[in-house]
Amino acid sequence: MTKPTTEEAYVTSGERFLDPTLLDKTAIERMPDPTGWRMLVFPFKGRKTSDGGIHLLQETVNREALATVVAAVIKMGPLCYADKEKFGDTPWCKEQQWVLIGRYAGARFKLEDGEEVRIINDDEVIGTILDPEDIVSFT
Repeated sequence: MTKPTTEEAYVTSGERFLDPTLLDKTAIERMPDPTGWRMLVFPFKGRKTSDGGIHLLQETVNREALATVVAAVIKMGPLCYADKEKFGDTPWCKEQQWVLIGRYAGARFKLEDGEEVRIINDDEVIGTILDPEDIVSFT
């Protein structure tokens, strides 16, 4: 893992200033922290080659990533699954678990390395799975 550069340690808070605490943070620590009942998920990318070994076009890979229904839960906001009347006593998922979500669920954005993450609401989780490759999406 590479450490961020000094340029990457600048953050915006009215004006740009240097936050030295960001220099020693991991990529996950520097990802946004979801607020309230929201969670940060990392969409499953899938394969870049077909079963026959043919390299897929980047456009195809990008289209699949946009429409994926599988994601890994990276961070959960402090109020995720806190509504016992709505969710009961057991959270629907936990951090580091693969989940099924709506095809176009959540707010999408890219990180500095070009990877897409989403912030979804806790009730947008449809189910949990063990292996993301068990799910085949149709485009």
